[in-house]
Amino acid sequence: MNWANESSPKEFILLGFSDKPWLQKPLFVLLLISYTTTIFGNVSIMIVCILDPKLHTPMYFFLTNLSILDLCYTTSTVPHMLTNISHDKKTISYAGCVAQLIIFLALGATECLLLAVMSFDRYVAICRPLHYVVIMNPWFCLRMIAFSWFTGFSNSVLQSSLTLNMPRCGHQEVDHFFCEVPALLKLSCADTKPIVAELFFFSVLILLIPVTLILISYGFIAQAVLRIKSAEGRRKAFGTCGSHMVVVSLFFGTGIYMYLQPPSSTSKDWGKIVSLFYGIFTPMLNPLIYSLRNKDMKEAFKRLMLLIFYYKK
Repeated sequence: MNWANESSPKEFILLGFSDKPWLQKPLFVLLLISYTTTIFGNVSIMIVCILDPKLHTPMYFFLTNLSILDLCYTTSTVPHMLTNISHDKKTISYAGCVAQLIIFLALGATECLLLAVMSFDRYVAICRPLHYVVIMNPWFCLRMIAFSWFTGFSNSVLQSSLTLNMPRCGHQEVDHFFCEVPALLKLSCADTKPIVAELFFFSVLILLIPVTLILISYGFIAQAVLRIKSAEGRRKAFGTCGSHMVVVSLFFGTGIYMYLQPPSSTSKDWGKIVSLFYGIFTPMLNPLIYSLRNKDMKEAFKRLMLLIFYYKK
């Protein structure tokens, strides 16, 4: 597969908000705090889910995968963004750009599928509780995770190859913080309509189909929850599913805005802000949403803290 062409520069200049120098320091501080919070939050969830036997269930197995994914997702872009913001030379090598594009796309697509898998898990738990252990067996869970990761990376390779093989006629200024499909398409000196149509098709598969399945799942879940006579049971069900729906709304809403419209129709500054939201702030918010809105997670954190305190004594 030819990742480069004759018009490919040896490096790209990532403009970001370089036309707004007053914004550089506040943005650096914001990104640093967000990245640090993302690392701490997701690593904490991974540790708690692995160490606490009460969380060894499919739901928390998927949540652990989501934390691993979010950790890698932000690490693929934020460290380099922080380096560029703090230096006058805001560049990335061609190879680095290719790697960043592939990894960012792959992890983003995988997260779309993983969120759909998590909604199916909640559907089975609430709508078919007597069959939950049989349906969501360990082998089935592993296959769903493997499918999500494999499909995510396959989609990334296809979209990346289409984007990177477009002629750029020596253009090297990417009006973005990192290498992303909409920004790289704007460098092309050829007609991008056929490629945009193909990329739109892949984006529909990765974004709209999972979000449709999620909405269908939660439609059935809402009906089942409303039939629960116990107020405590309804509260617990809505609490667990509510946190998942918040994550889904944040991630898919911004992703659909960015990828399901022509690159030319997106305001350059607004597009950068939106990409920061789904690429950096959503992975930071995921641990907070799942821990603060989830009773089991809060109790598991308390048990872990008590265990640490006990051993320190």
